[in-house]
Amino acid sequence: MSAHVKDLRPGATEAAQPSLAAQRRRQRAGRALVWAMLLGGAALMLAPFLWLVSTSLKTQQQVFLYPPQWIPNPVRWQNYPDALSQVPFGQFSLNTLLITLVTMAGVLLTSSMAAYGFARLRFPGRDFFFVLLLSALMLPYAVTMIPQYIMFKYLGWIDTYLPLTVPPWFGGGIFNIFLLRQFFRTIPSDLVEAARIDGAGEIRIYAQVMLPLAGASLAVVAIFTFINSWNDFMGPLIYISSHDKYTIALGLAMFKGLYSTQWQYLMAASTVMITPIIVLFFLAQRYFVQGIVMTGTKG
Repeated sequence: MSAHVKDLRPGATEAAQPSLAAQRRRQRAGRALVWAMLLGGAALMLAPFLWLVSTSLKTQQQVFLYPPQWIPNPVRWQNYPDALSQVPFGQFSLNTLLITLVTMAGVLLTSSMAAYGFARLRFPGRDFFFVLLLSALMLPYAVTMIPQYIMFKYLGWIDTYLPLTVPPWFGGGIFNIFLLRQFFRTIPSDLVEAARIDGAGEIRIYAQVMLPLAGASLAVVAIFTFINSWNDFMGPLIYISSHDKYTIALGLAMFKGLYSTQWQYLMAASTVMITPIIVLFFLAQRYFVQGIVMTGTKG
């Protein structure tokens, strides 16, 4: 019996080897396909940014060369100081930073408070009001743009930063509320109940229990808010008319003339504008990914 088994083993091994080899080849091919798709997608995403940087280092004549020239020759670094000196870029940067920081503070405070209320407090119609809040995501900005402008005009807020900085202190953004609510619901109820037994009120639970645990999720909200506020063009365009109050996004439009556009200066200023966002993302990437993952999917 044992001799018969020994005779079968070589044949079984030889039959299994082609199957294992074919399986490994399929796995390698699958990984190669995935990597090719990822690299292709990354190239498509990076191409506009690389073209932006390339154009910022060209002369006016090189911008319109055909076929397009990806590597400038010669490289004109002087475009950057020339672009930043043509407009008061420093003042625009301070204006943008002021609006962004005030907006971030309002969004973080009000969105976290609203999210805590929807996640942990019990009151009549809580789920209905939350669904009603989420349904407002379907409203495009253009629907509320004119009513908001009329309201701010009656308040005398036109040509000030108030229309850009006050609304974030009264709501904080629907998506931000949803994101933080999802995280707050993943915190064990026993932790909250233990704090209540120790005599903590809702404000203390929110400030000393919830917020310290929600650091990563708050970082995500802060990053989203910073990017949206820093890049905002439509809001300042509608409400701000004085040049000394312009943001960076509005300042970029000053490089576009009636009959021509200084593309090399526009791209240089645009590169400087997006640099803080790139630096912020790389510095906070770990918190960004961690915050998205930790929000969970608990309903």
